Amino acid sequence: MVKFQQLLTLFLILAFVSISAQLGQRKEIRIPDVNGYKTLKCDFHIHTVFSDGNVWPDLRPEEAWSEGLDAIALTDHIEYQPKKNDIPTNLNRPYEIAKPAADKAGITLIRGAEITRGMPPGHMNLIFVKDANALIKEDWKETIAEAKKQGALLFWNHPGWKAQQPDGIAKWYPEHTYVLEQGIMMGIEVVNDRDYYPEVHNWCNEKKLTLMGDTDIHSPIMFVYNLQAGEHRTVTLVFAKDNSEEAIKDALINRRTVVYYKNQLIGDESFLAPIFEKSVSFKSVKVNTTGKATCYLRVSNDSDVPYTLELKSSNNKIIFPQTFVIPANRTVLYPVRAAEENISLSENVKAEYEVKNLLTAPGKGIIIAFNFDIEVTPKKK
Repeated sequence: MVKFQQLLTLFLILAFVSISAQLGQRKEIRIPDVNGYKTLKCDFHIHTVFSDGNVWPDLRPEEAWSEGLDAIALTDHIEYQPKKNDIPTNLNRPYEIAKPAADKAGITLIRGAEITRGMPPGHMNLIFVKDANALIKEDWKETIAEAKKQGALLFWNHPGWKAQQPDGIAKWYPEHTYVLEQGIMMGIEVVNDRDYYPEVHNWCNEKKLTLMGDTDIHSPIMFVYNLQAGEHRTVTLVFAKDNSEEAIKDALINRRTVVYYKNQLIGDESFLAPIFEKSVSFKSVKVNTTGKATCYLRVSNDSDVPYTLELKSSNNKIIFPQTFVIPANRTVLYPVRAAEENISLSENVKAEYEVKNLLTAPGKGIIIAFNFDIEVTPKKK
């Protein structure tokens, strides 16, 4: 028994030291600003000990700062309070406790809460609320009405969650039509933690709803994501004038978001294309060769997103790589060759590639046209 207690104490000390070391430095997420907006990294679905989370509220802004985030929302459950015998049911306290730490770290902290009902309507997050305790109602429709009165925004959480949808397929119910018609539903989680819902991606495109991607984190973030191995938490990229609550709210209402999930960016082409174009640069490197004329494309990626490309069309005189990856924060060389011997390459060349991990719809990447000059003459044998 003594040994177990000693081991447990040692584990807790090591965990604390590890968390403290992690929080002592910030890892910036390198995704460029585009379209005249700042690219804010945000997580709008976070829990604390004031519902079923395992973290005291003031740790959440510190975690967010260390991971390069700009804004977070604390969204503890309204109806589900498993720790109510130990911690008072005061839905405003997580925000109040975390606010000084958020201000110190420069993290925009948004007051929120999670409606926690059976399906339908399921779980829905309310953010930009003014008084979370006033959302405690017997009827969830009354909670919606109160949130609307406070000027809050609503998004539907993990619509394909197997605890409520055993087949893992999201379904749209009349209750969701009701919420949408109230003018308060802003978006839906296309990604929750590591779960991507293709059907929800289509809904957002069809119904003009904002794409959201959040962690729904309950434990310390480092216990869920392997940060030291380079894994990043799921975040919503918000394109806003600044990191104020007003600017973030405006961006969410106007659908200026992209979901950053694993190595994928999910959103509208109007944001995905400029992100790629500001991240990636390329030029041809001239070489003289015998036989088929060859040059190399020098491709640089100044972002944290590795891009996977697949050739769609090109000049038939020239052989391009059929597929290639542009690693994050790296420069790589790829060969481009003439299709036949003794052909000189001296022209402006265009090739179209699909960027497979920049998704505008399920399975549909954006098309990028590469234009560059090649001037290579084969050596005479």
